Amino acid sequence: MSQYYDRAMFIKAFWLSIFLHIALLAILFMKDLKPEVKLPKSAPVTEVKAIKATVVDANKLQKAINKIKQQKADDKAAEKKRLRDMEKRASDAKKRRAKEEARIKKLEKQRKQKEQEKKRADKAAKEAINKAAEAEKIRKQKEQEKQKAEDAAALARSKRIKAEADAKKADEIRRKQREERKRKEKAAADKAAREKRLAEQMAAEMASRNKARKQQMMSEIQRYATLITNVIDQNMINDRSTMEGKSCKLVISLAPSGFVTQVRVMSGNSVVCEAAKRAVYKAGTLPVSKDPDVFKEMRNIDVTVVPEFN
Repeated sequence: MSQYYDRAMFIKAFWLSIFLHIALLAILFMKDLKPEVKLPKSAPVTEVKAIKATVVDANKLQKAINKIKQQKADDKAAEKKRLRDMEKRASDAKKRRAKEEARIKKLEKQRKQKEQEKKRADKAAKEAINKAAEAEKIRKQKEQEKQKAEDAAALARSKRIKAEADAKKADEIRRKQREERKRKEKAAADKAAREKRLAEQMAAEMASRNKARKQQMMSEIQRYATLITNVIDQNMINDRSTMEGKSCKLVISLAPSGFVTQVRVMSGNSVVCEAAKRAVYKAGTLPVSKDPDVFKEMRNIDVTVVPEFN
């Protein structure tokens, strides 16, 4: 970057020098082109001297021009040499830098290799120490296991002798326990048989009662279904032309007070079903049983509405 900047400055100075020299030559040239002053005839000697002076100035000018050209050529050659020297120094510096970078890379590679070798050596040493420690640990464990085995064998012998004595005593106890268990099992079996017979009798009686209760509840539900159907018929507006011979099945949801909470159409003629729904909502409250069990069964009651015509 620096060498390009110096080169640009040189070119700028070079052209400035040329401009100044051209300006100087133009000034001198214009001076030579001025009209020649005619002197009186009484002064011829002065006129000759003026012409001679003009010739001398032109020679000096040519010499000056030649000197300037030579100077420019010398400056240009010097600048070219300076630029070549700068480029050579830059190239040499670049080579030295590349060589130094290569040397640093080589040193860094060697350093990393040494680090890797050191790590491998440390790892190997650590593994050797760990293996030695593990081997010592295994040896101690084997010694402990051997001692434990010997202690266990001695304890087993002692236990076996005691177990043989306890076994004889246990056999006698088990014999007595078997006899006692058989006696208790027989007593328990007799009791279970009695309780089973009693439970069967109670279950049969309960089933009979439930059946009767179920029949009673179904009869009660059917009765209330009839009452509800009568209420619907009373509040329903019938049209023979559109309803005769048709029916509708509804599911009516009721509150414990008999208040209608919902009416759903299950099936049937749409005209009859719409009229029946209006009749239910018009009634608002329908007959319900005060018996909780019966009401539980009729909370969502099915009714079939069949318009009647006199």
